This record gives sequence, C-alpha cells and structure tokens, in this order.
Amino acid sequence: MTRTTSQGGILPSQEIERMIAEGAIALDQPAAADQVQPASLDLRLGPVVHRVRASFLPGPGRPVRERLEELTLHTIDLSQGAVLETGCVYIAPLMERLALPADVAGATNPKSSTGRLDVFTRVIADGARAFDVVPQGYRGPLFAEISPRTFPVLVRPGSRLSQLRLRRGEARLDDAELASLQARARLVDDDAADVRGGVAVTVDLIGEGSGAVGWRAKRHTAVVDVDAPAAQAVEDFWEPISAGRSGLVLDPGQFYILASREAVQVPPDHAAEMTPFDPLVGEFRVHYAGFFDPGFGHADAKGAGARAVLEVRSHEVPFILEHGQTVGRLVYERMLERPAALYGELKTSNYQGQRLKLSKHFRAP
Repeated sequence: MTRTTSQGGILPSQEIERMIAEGAIALDQPAAADQVQPASLDLRLGPVVHRVRASFLPGPGRPVRERLEELTLHTIDLSQGAVLETGCVYIAPLMERLALPADVAGATNPKSSTGRLDVFTRVIADGARAFDVVPQGYRGPLFAEISPRTFPVLVRPGSRLSQLRLRRGEARLDDAELASLQARARLVDDDAADVRGGVAVTVDLIGEGSGAVGWRAKRHTAVVDVDAPAAQAVEDFWEPISAGRSGLVLDPGQFYILASREAVQVPPDHAAEMTPFDPLVGEFRVHYAGFFDPGFGHADAKGAGARAVLEVRSHEVPFILEHGQTVGRLVYERMLERPAALYGELKTSNYQGQRLKLSKHFRAP
C-alpha cells in the first residue's frame, strides 16, 4: 500500500478500524460486520428517536441533549421498530461516539440508499454551528436529524441512514491536480470534461432511446422498511419517465431519480463527493448522498464505469431540466492509504456498475 506523508487525506477502512479498536470511535454495540466502508463508517440509530418541533443547531457550547429538552414533542421507542412519517422532524441519538485526534476532522452525508428514498438526513454534533460537520479533535456524541420527504420509513435500533468520513489535513485536489488525474485516470468518459471546481456531471434525459431515463416518486404510498432489501415493488412507489425527451419539467414538491450522462470512476487511492449545485444556475437540488468510495466504477473493482444516480428535487417553482445540463460537480480527495477493500469488492456495494438504479429496497422491474 502507498501512504501519502506530506499531504493530507481521507482515512481508509483499516485506519477507521484501528480507531475503533483504540476507542477514538466508541460504539454502544459491537460494530456490524459490514459497518466500515472503504472510506467511511456507517452510523447507526440508537434505541429512541425524538419528534421535535423544528430542525435546530445547538450552537457553541451547547449540547444537543439540552436543546432536545426544550424542543421534543414526544419520544419514540425503536425497540420494536417505528414508522417515521413524512413532513416530520426527528432527532435520533447515534450508537457512535467520537474522541478524535486533534488533527482529524469529520464530515457526514446520507448513505446512497437513504438519499434515493428522499429521506433528508443530517448529523449534528454538540456545539455545532453547521450540520454534517465534525470539527478537529471533537469529543462527544453524534445525533441524526431525520425528515422523510416522500415515503414514510420504518426504522429500528441499528438502522443506518448516515455515514461518517474522516480526514487528516487538506485532502481536496485543486484544479490542476484534478485535470492531471482526469488525463491519467479518465474520471469521466468525456475528453472535454470541465474540471474547474470539480468534475462537471450532466444529466441524461435521452438514454438509449427506449425504456425509462428516470423515475418520479408517487405520493401517498406504503411504508418502506429501510433494513429490507428488495422488499417493495417498483410500481407501487414510482412512475417511469420515458426516454427520448430533451427536457423535463421538475414540479415543485416532486422527487425524481435520474442518472448522469457520463460514466464516472473513482481511482483506488482517491475518494469523491458530489457537491451541492449552484442555485444561481437552476432552482433545483441534486444528490443528497454525496460520498463516492474508492473503487466506485473502477476496473480494479469490477466497475468499468458507473453512472452517478441523481436524486433531484425542484425548489419553489417549476424548472425545465435539459438533456446534458450540468447538475453537479464531483470533488476528488486523496486517500491517506489505499483501502484494504475497494467499493465493488464488498457485499454491500449495491450500486457498482450501475446505470439508472433505484435504491436497494425495490425489486428490479
């Protein structure tokens, strides 16, 4: 394995496992066999969730539990499973507690399957000024804010909705480094790829001329069990968007699953993240789940290129999305080491080699 010594980087799976063994990451229950991913750690819900009046940040010097005493409407026991309803805000203590080294910081994101269910999830640390940010040297608990937007979901202790990525120092590639990596490794299959501020990703609304190029979520559906793969019929939750169109009107309040026009790959010694799109270019949000692990779409992990699946929601007004329109940017970061196992080599690599694909909860149509 190669190690980057003079530059920062993302901590790989073997370093995360070492931190668990040494207590820098403390677990209320032993780690699940597949909880550690190539460049992240899945975070698990604890025994209860709190229904709260509104989303909040604790602010400097204030613990999350102190704010929960002020804002909790009622507390729900998860021991037998519980349904989280759409339109409500919940806060769940997580099973993982951190005692990070002084030079290690964290960032969190929804897991891919969470984003594809339109479950809005953010992680909060004590004293936080921002969501999904864990400062260097943080010592304390973590909490998940959960707000299902489209489907009610069934959760229980140990359900995994979020993931934690840890980094030491500055890991992000600048534009020159990214251009060089694109030339060497072909991060996207586009010779003219725009790599300013991240590799540009565009939307595919034409496909191969037949079948669906996307899915629109239905309203007023049954519950989705977040821990039950392939348990739901696609037609009960989704309407296909037909191929052959050059534009798609995004209706406010609707949720869409689309795919990128480009095939994407992440080299084994790098990780990537889809960054929020500039709202000045379009009134929509793309991709709740932003982490792409080392090996995603890569030939070394049986990937051979994979489309980025896009979770799309319009804001307050209808917006026409055009074929080939830029919808996001992939930022690449260095790994401190190549992970012991790449994405695509794990049983939990549900989306390796994907094109347009719904979350793992739905049976293939």
